[in-house]
Amino acid sequence: MSQSEKVKDSHGDMLMSSSPPNFVNFNTKAFSSNSKSVRSLEERFSEVDVTNTAEKRAQGADEAGSAGGTDASTKDSPPQRYHEYTNEPFVIGVAGGTASGKTTVCSEIIQRLSNQRVVIIAQDSFYRGLTKEEEANVSEYNFDHPDAFDKVALLECIHQLKRREPVHIPIYDFKTHQRSSETKLVNPGEVVIVEGIMVLHMEEVRKELNMKIFVDTDDDLRLARRIKRDTISRGRDVDNVIAQYTKFVKPMFDQFISPSKRFADVIIPCGRDVNHVAIDLITQHVHVKLDQKDLRRIYPNLYLINTSFQTKALHTIIRDKSTSKQDFVFYADRLIRIVVEAGLGCLPFAEKIVTTPTGQQYVGVDFGNKICGVSVIRSGESMENALRACANRIKLGKILIERNRGTSKDCNLIYERLPADIKDRHVLLMDPIVGTGFAVTSAIELLLSKGVKEGHIIVLSLIAVPEGMHRLLRKYPSVKLVTSEIDQGISKEFTVVPGIGNFGDRYFSE
Repeated sequence: MSQSEKVKDSHGDMLMSSSPPNFVNFNTKAFSSNSKSVRSLEERFSEVDVTNTAEKRAQGADEAGSAGGTDASTKDSPPQRYHEYTNEPFVIGVAGGTASGKTTVCSEIIQRLSNQRVVIIAQDSFYRGLTKEEEANVSEYNFDHPDAFDKVALLECIHQLKRREPVHIPIYDFKTHQRSSETKLVNPGEVVIVEGIMVLHMEEVRKELNMKIFVDTDDDLRLARRIKRDTISRGRDVDNVIAQYTKFVKPMFDQFISPSKRFADVIIPCGRDVNHVAIDLITQHVHVKLDQKDLRRIYPNLYLINTSFQTKALHTIIRDKSTSKQDFVFYADRLIRIVVEAGLGCLPFAEKIVTTPTGQQYVGVDFGNKICGVSVIRSGESMENALRACANRIKLGKILIERNRGTSKDCNLIYERLPADIKDRHVLLMDPIVGTGFAVTSAIELLLSKGVKEGHIIVLSLIAVPEGMHRLLRKYPSVKLVTSEIDQGISKEFTVVPGIGNFGDRYFSE
């Protein structure tokens, strides 16, 4: 019985549709090298930092003894497992000047997400308690400077909520300028909102956010709101509020808060009334992200081809260890073609008008920029034929990287052959399996060193693993990753599980 018949029998009435998956968007098999071109670049790549921000954070947690028992001293231990990342909440940062309406915006978002578990962290809760010297001269203390906040404690709370752990939020007394002995227990949720004046200014906090909002309000209106709030809720007199605003609040807004507006994904102009249109658009986007149960929730640069019976059947065949080489190559080529087509759909397009044989004009599109393909030898070469079939006369390059287990400094570049004008092109980087991510990030470092813009790189893979995806997508937020399936993770032997085996051996070996 052929492999296709086995799949059909095992899935009953499953139909192998010939239509492409629902993806939304607007070879030479023998390796030959020129001995003059072959060169070892171990020294260059030993200097490359391929550690992503998540890994650095995890290492820091390990040193503090709070990384779930992972031994930081074990150099060759595999990265954290996929299940630790699966349900990471969607984190929204809301910033703006004092009394700009941040709390109102947060309340409106929470109300519209009423069917979701939403938790909010106010940066005001993380003011440092004043020392006796500062308290004695409190009128001269600058509460609107970044140093007034306990950034370390704020980050730790965000990290705990991302790990789905309950947190104890400090309670700050604005009359005594000290933290209360009591804390507020906050349980994890699907959405975490971090609200405060310095949320977008602090780079470490900003990196933890999946969506960044800035509430922009007229200065006079903010002053009027602050006078009302501080005199009623914080026991201050009007003269004191105005003096503080003039001496500290307004200058700090101009120096720190207003410039952070450039980091915002959404700027909400707020007057006396709530901007319902902006709130509706934000909540619609959040709903879309919450419906994504995979890593697309936190990585907008991840393009996962929607699973269909066709792609699932193709994966079933090529993952089966009993599949013959002939069948493996045939069905792998089909899956590769789907991934390549999806990757081409991520390229920029320009409008193009042509005249049809009937003499009528047709308004269509054309590739907006020059493109090329670069394969990571040797498994990446399996994707070259599909790219040639989809993009006529496309230029191709090759990179050979020595892949060793577990550590970045053992990932050495052995050979490169790239188009001379590659810096002016969009690059489709082809590697069927993104495992630990060290090889593909080393390849990206090479492309960047050649002048290729980070936003011009699209990684094409059949299977990706969360460990490698985190390493790639967090280190290079402008690089796009297109893949057809996300596997469970990396085993202790540094193999992808459930995996596909050695793709290059199964595709090219006789």
